[in-house]
Amino acid sequence: MLTVDLNCDMGESFGAYKMGSDEEILPFITSANIACGFHAGDPSTMRKTVQMAMKHDVKLGAHPGLQDLIGFGRRNMDISYKEAYDLVQYQVGALQGIVKSEGGTLQHVKAHGALYNMAATNANLAEGIAQAVYDLDPNLILYGMAGGKLLEAGEKVGLQTASEVFADRTYQETGMLTSRREANALIENVDTASAQVIRMVTENKVETVQGKDIMIQADTVCIHGDGANALAFARQVKEKVKEAGITVQAFQK
Repeated sequence: MLTVDLNCDMGESFGAYKMGSDEEILPFITSANIACGFHAGDPSTMRKTVQMAMKHDVKLGAHPGLQDLIGFGRRNMDISYKEAYDLVQYQVGALQGIVKSEGGTLQHVKAHGALYNMAATNANLAEGIAQAVYDLDPNLILYGMAGGKLLEAGEKVGLQTASEVFADRTYQETGMLTSRREANALIENVDTASAQVIRMVTENKVETVQGKDIMIQADTVCIHGDGANALAFARQVKEKVKEAGITVQAFQK
């Protein structure tokens, strides 16, 4: 039986500023990556998002990012192993405390934005993140880009890992995502996105922007929740994946 986890980045509102359609999207996903306050989110938003996710029986994950609120954590920063270790452990620990107080269990950690992308290619940074997660709780699952250094670091330290692919992003021949600075970085057509997901799950392949197929492992699929048509996108992707005979469920340890 083919299965896949559908995850979404959430809790990215901050104070009076609202981002995403978290409450509406939750019924269509199986795992939530909750911002921890550095790139987005705040303590009240973190708690509210945890409560909403638990109501829908959606698995809880921490979504730590670089300390760059104004840049939404999408700008590269030159940080050391120790800085990566500390900022990840600080953020995950904060969310873990809220989850515990709400009677829930934190399942996974997925880095955000530039931190995520840098860790996919920078082994030293990846090792700092993986070690921080392991030292906090070795039972946590580490989500990372399929084929990237973060998954290697997680496995090396002894963490369970989940290979992540993206429904709404295009790929390069290197296996990395096309930069958001490029015009063809995003897939906005839901049929195209769904077909990409189905092929990644059933064939372990994805077509790159160069027109070449590359191999890819798809344990969990990210559906972004901050686009203009995010709700319709999430609903239709889930429907089409299920129609293809793929069971949508949270990643199993």
